[in-house]
Amino acid sequence: MKFRFLPEASDDLRKAIEYYEDCQEKLGLDFLIEFDKAIRRVVEYPQAWQEISDNFRRCLLGRFPYGIIYSVESDCILIVSVMNLHQHPSTWKNRNS
Repeated sequence: MKFRFLPEASDDLRKAIEYYEDCQEKLGLDFLIEFDKAIRRVVEYPQAWQEISDNFRRCLLGRFPYGIIYSVESDCILIVSVMNLHQHPSTWKNRNS
């Protein structure tokens, strides 16, 4: 199965990578590697991750306090948010209503 991002989710990912890279050299790359591992798990087992509402699931990243919020569409996985889990959940809820 393929995946695609809402534009806001792409921005989330870019900002997270930049944030961690600003904290420490190559930490942004480490974040991207963890993100890639999580996406591979989602694509392989889309129904395996925690259901957080009727249409959305969340897969947690290892090592970083982030989750991938996604929905399973008929032809792909739609990534709605790459969410810092310390943020209020309402930051992603209106993205794909």
